[in-house]
Amino acid sequence: MRFRHPDGSTVHLAYCTNVHPAETLDGVLAQLRDHCEPVRRRLGRDRLGIGLWLARDAAHTLDTDPSALRGLRTELDRRGLEVVTLNGFPYEGFGAEEVKYRVYKPDWADPERLDHTTALARVLAGLLPDDVGEGTISTLPLAWRTAYDDERAQAARTALLTLAERLDAIEELTGRSLRVGLEPEPGCVVETTRDAIAPLTTIAHDRIGICVDTCHLATSFEDPHTALDALTAARVPVVKSQLSAALHAEHPHLPEVREALAAFAEPRFLHQTRTATAAGLRATDDLDEALAGHALPDGAPWRAHFHVPLHAAPAAPLTSTLPVLKTALTRLVGGPVPLTRHLEVETYTWQALPPELRPRGRSQLADGIAAELTLARDLLTDLGLKELP
Repeated sequence: MRFRHPDGSTVHLAYCTNVHPAETLDGVLAQLRDHCEPVRRRLGRDRLGIGLWLARDAAHTLDTDPSALRGLRTELDRRGLEVVTLNGFPYEGFGAEEVKYRVYKPDWADPERLDHTTALARVLAGLLPDDVGEGTISTLPLAWRTAYDDERAQAARTALLTLAERLDAIEELTGRSLRVGLEPEPGCVVETTRDAIAPLTTIAHDRIGICVDTCHLATSFEDPHTALDALTAARVPVVKSQLSAALHAEHPHLPEVREALAAFAEPRFLHQTRTATAAGLRATDDLDEALAGHALPDGAPWRAHFHVPLHAAPAAPLTSTLPVLKTALTRLVGGPVPLTRHLEVETYTWQALPPELRPRGRSQLADGIAAELTLARDLLTDLGLKELP
């Protein structure tokens, strides 16, 4: 979906396909048929943007087989789909029964991460629509915080600088400008936007910036205005933003609230949980850990890294951080000049919701994704953007 900003530029809205994880190119092609095109039809649009997640095997096939890349581009066009952004965070196995800490490997100190992201960049250059000159990729925020020492930090910095050089070369070859954004996430080396400023200003390259995920922003209790003002002052580019909402519990000391939270503690994904205290942010790596005994103070609200559907907040006594998303979006695209032109709805946890809230079959999932995109579209038009055909 495309929107005209009051400054005349085009803002793109997509939804991320990591909600339909596939490891192979055949799986990606099935996604387009079984999920993405039905969502487009529900929205009544001739064209729908998707933020592709390409696992290692699929990315390798597309990068090394020009005919496969041409075939994917043809299939996107045939189904009324377009790609201007990729989710390069998960490497493989995102559809496994247990993902948890595995999603942070390989990190930016490992050569595989550079090789994979380079492959994604070459693929994206071949998928961009003819009238779009800029593509973006979101990626791991350096590494999970443990086992990350000075030596690995230097290796990561070198890898990102090498990536920037390769992106320069891709533009020289194809005319397509590509940028990569570190995506701050709770528990990682770069947990907050504040954490991103030092390493990104050290790299000091326009090709490498930040991806602002509004669920992660909220989970870490960051104020969107403060965060985005700091990035602007530091001249750190907001490459893209993922529009998502976290799980919010206003009164976690109450038994009924803890019982409601427990329904969201599940074995597949990590649900980092945070609370803001007078002594600073307190944290656990997962929701079940927070609920066990007194691992986390419960005198103030809790937020958990659980991407809940944008249009359907959990039932009381829980809610979502949709207000944080709205505030961030106002700052991102509501001003005289947008801070980013690539927006991506990213709710990958539909099948991790409590059983009674999960969609039953493809049709209900498509309905839910279409409803999320409709909400995002309405927020954008309320900010003065005009939806384009």
